[in-house]
Amino acid sequence: MGEIATSEKQITLFYSSKSVRAKQTLAYAKAEGLPILEIDILKTKITGTQIIELADRLHINVVDLVNQEHPAYKSKFQSHDLSTNDWIKMIQNNPEIMKQPIALRGDITILVETPTDIIKI
Repeated sequence: MGEIATSEKQITLFYSSKSVRAKQTLAYAKAEGLPILEIDILKTKITGTQIIELADRLHINVVDLVNQEHPAYKSKFQSHDLSTNDWIKMIQNNPEIMKQPIALRGDITILVETPTDIIKI
């Protein structure tokens, strides 16, 4: 069992409160009456274990959770070939560069590309 608690009865949403897509996703989910547990990654520090678990649940590597096109990434970093631990530290210290929103419900995890993706879960 992972560190992230999930339930069939509610959606856990990891998101950035500065993200337009995340705000739209939250608004859409609430309009649909979906029960949401909100985790704003800018306000709630996520652990390395949670980052690894999110990547595993999405069937991607931790490096793939980093949005290397994000302005904050481009302004602070160059392309890197780092260890998983280094990518985790980068996400923890710069949560705005993590790809999100990520929605979890039971055994299902999705990276929300458009706000309406939330109903797929």
